[in-house]
Amino acid sequence: MDGVDPEDGWDTVRPVGGAAVRGVHMAGYRSHAGGRIDMRVFPQPFVTVVLGFGDAPLHVEGGSGRTVLDSVVAGPVPGPTRIRSGRFSCVELRLSPLAAYALMDTAPADLQGTVTGLEELWGARGRRLGERINDAGGWPERFAVVDRFLVERAARAPSADAEVAASWSAIVARRGRVRVDGLAAACGWSRKRLWARFTAQVGLTPKRAAMLVRFHGAARRLRAGADVAEAALACGYTDQSHLHRDVLAFTGCTPGELARWTTSAEADVDGDGDGDSGECRGADAQVEVAQRTGSGTHAEAHTTYWAKQKTHLAKGKTQ
Repeated sequence: MDGVDPEDGWDTVRPVGGAAVRGVHMAGYRSHAGGRIDMRVFPQPFVTVVLGFGDAPLHVEGGSGRTVLDSVVAGPVPGPTRIRSGRFSCVELRLSPLAAYALMDTAPADLQGTVTGLEELWGARGRRLGERINDAGGWPERFAVVDRFLVERAARAPSADAEVAASWSAIVARRGRVRVDGLAAACGWSRKRLWARFTAQVGLTPKRAAMLVRFHGAARRLRAGADVAEAALACGYTDQSHLHRDVLAFTGCTPGELARWTTSAEADVDGDGDGDSGECRGADAQVEVAQRTGSGTHAEAHTTYWAKQKTHLAKGKTQ
């Protein structure tokens, strides 16, 4: 997620070596004194889990009304949602669709069109995880708590079909420029079987997943300064109007408006669950620390997670 008063900024912290489970990216965020967040949640080809801690809850406004949550879970296509809070701290997880299938207690399709609380994802275990994060003494300990939780879940997690994993990898490798018939032929399944199994395990149809990955790539280019024509050509859209329709369908805004918003669309998408990996770390684990700063007045931000920042290394930092 991304939402920041740029005058106050954020501290951004990442575990060196990444999360201990394949297909999971993990980072920690803490707003500076006086900071606040105001964000809109946009589609991206990940499941995003924000594990909040401290005293500032999240005020969530979406299609199902208003609610107050300590932690939130956003599916790849969460629907129109706005989230506000005061000074906020969290550990954020970005799960590839296949990692989400393995680690969640709910069907991936159940997360479509919504932003919900942590208990919808992991039940009472999720609540206890939030409590342990809140009680942890610093970032290394928080990351270790989350790693242990994920490793325990991964040990007994179901695996996606190899054909589904291969199809997802092909969609990502080709930046969404695929045909469902071609995916089915490559894995030796009928189109109908691939459609059903992929949708059950990823939470999106193969066609929708390809559209989302292609949109994500275009959003990254727009945020990097490309004009609409350049982004459309590079990402395989037939013309500018085609890109305009996709952006409008996914976000409710125009490509020009999307390019001006503060987003984390620069972050890339994993393929077949390949992500940060490594051993479960203890309290002495290294973390990467970055400080996000800026100037000016409060700026609304619009995305499902924070942008990557340049980092330097620090060991055992416990803010």
